[in-house]
Amino acid sequence: MRNDKRKGIATKNIALGAILTALVIVLQLLGQFIKFGPASISLVLIPIVIGAAICGPAISTWLGLVFGAVVLFTDGMAFMAIHAVGTIITVLVKGALCGLVAGLVYKLFSKKNVYLAVILSAIACPIVNTGVFLLGCYLFFFDTIKEWGLSAGFTNVGEYMILGLVGINFLLELAVNVVLSPIIVRLINIRKRTN
Repeated sequence: MRNDKRKGIATKNIALGAILTALVIVLQLLGQFIKFGPASISLVLIPIVIGAAICGPAISTWLGLVFGAVVLFTDGMAFMAIHAVGTIITVLVKGALCGLVAGLVYKLFSKKNVYLAVILSAIACPIVNTGVFLLGCYLFFFDTIKEWGLSAGFTNVGEYMILGLVGINFLLELAVNVVLSPIIVRLINIRKRTN
């Protein structure tokens, strides 16, 4: 009986993982059109955090990798012409790591408080995503980023990377993630209890 229960949970996780995978793809493709002033609002990290909370680190890492692959073939094309290998490494690693860290943070803190764990996971996910992106920019695209910063009126490349390249988008991603992820996880948990 116990083995059947585990198979049922694994099957539900795979099914939910597939639904969240489709959601990641759709949200990343539509994210280019959702604007808040000049910045696009990325909702794609929400299903990654939901996957971390409901299905665990393996599914959230997969979702992050899918997110990275979609970015690679959409937004990442601008960077491919500059440094193809650097683009592939940066985009796929940032995606997979933001999913993995979100899953591990949730797993670590969920024993104390499920909703605190979701909030911390929702914070960790965009921090890792943006942090690895900035590290990739520094390692692979520094000269190009420096030129972009100078043409945008920034004399300091670090200031341009933080304020011009990721600033508003990161803050919006973080805020949306922290607000919506716990609400959605709570709704899913309520639904699970009623079944």
